[in-house]
Amino acid sequence: MINFTPGPSQLYFTVEPHVRQAFREGVPSVSHRSKEFEAISKSTTEGLRELLGISKDFHIFFVGSATEVWERAIQNLVHERSLHFVNGAFSKRFHEIATQLGKTAAKVEAPLGQVFESNYKVDSTFELIALTHNETSTGTMLSMDFINQFRKQFPDSLIVVDAVSSLPYPQFDFSKIDSIFFSVQKGFGLPAGLGVWIVNDRCIAKAESLLSKGISIGTYHNLPTLLSNAKKNQTPETPNVLSIYLLGKVVEDFLRRGISIIRKETEYKAAIFYQAIHSHTLAQPFVKDPKSRSQTVLVAETGAHTELIKKELESRGLYPGDGYGDQKKTQLRFANFPTHSKETFERLVDLLEKVN
Repeated sequence: MINFTPGPSQLYFTVEPHVRQAFREGVPSVSHRSKEFEAISKSTTEGLRELLGISKDFHIFFVGSATEVWERAIQNLVHERSLHFVNGAFSKRFHEIATQLGKTAAKVEAPLGQVFESNYKVDSTFELIALTHNETSTGTMLSMDFINQFRKQFPDSLIVVDAVSSLPYPQFDFSKIDSIFFSVQKGFGLPAGLGVWIVNDRCIAKAESLLSKGISIGTYHNLPTLLSNAKKNQTPETPNVLSIYLLGKVVEDFLRRGISIIRKETEYKAAIFYQAIHSHTLAQPFVKDPKSRSQTVLVAETGAHTELIKKELESRGLYPGDGYGDQKKTQLRFANFPTHSKETFERLVDLLEKVN
């Protein structure tokens, strides 16, 4: 069985032996205040820094999930006003959380399956600008040019990027953003239960400023508390030690494989998939503009043929993800993560063409 759902997705092939090794080493019982855990945390953090090209003025924190980061980012980085670019269910949820926390949260919306004008001008200023690099619900992906433009336009704003379903594929310019976050159950091929929040010194300073004014920024997972513990390679609370260990091991595997190879293979797999469904009689790419199509969550508009295609693929051991929300019965989503090999995608394309 090959799981193409975009999260939780197929486990990376090395996870099982890493789990066995972790149990042999007693990792699930390691205290988060021990030297053993500090070594695990340091190794995983250093590996992520190398893999993703994270600059030294950024800090890496382990939290419960990317969903938690939506809330923590608003609490720690916004006193009054944030701006959200919304073009799907997950970017919409980020905006909703800001309003639930009592912030004045403006939004710019694009229709489902579309992105935004390349040079977007905003007349007002905001403390935080929230961008969802890869919208998992629709299969759209923002360009790096779009993301990078905001630093010059809003030099005093904090640019926060949700990269939950795109990392480790994209290569971000960390001088153009202030925070980025992801969960491990997608592109890193791990069981759910761990989020990674990456922030720079500007974010730390903003959280400390809010705190000094008596503004609530949360409790155990506020940025100053996360930072004080991270300096010791620890966490504020008992974390998911096993998942942090496994993330470190998979990151080591990715580094041995080579991030440039992972990126090239991701683009190859996406290209053959989009080519196949572009000429398909029963399916079409949901995202019409090729420049806006995700490379990591590939969405096919399958309409009345959804069940037929899905059953045919599942009969051959390939399990696509359903469409999201209202598109559940008319679309199929296919994860394109490092765990999905070129050979697997070539097999997928062959089968799709036979259902044509």
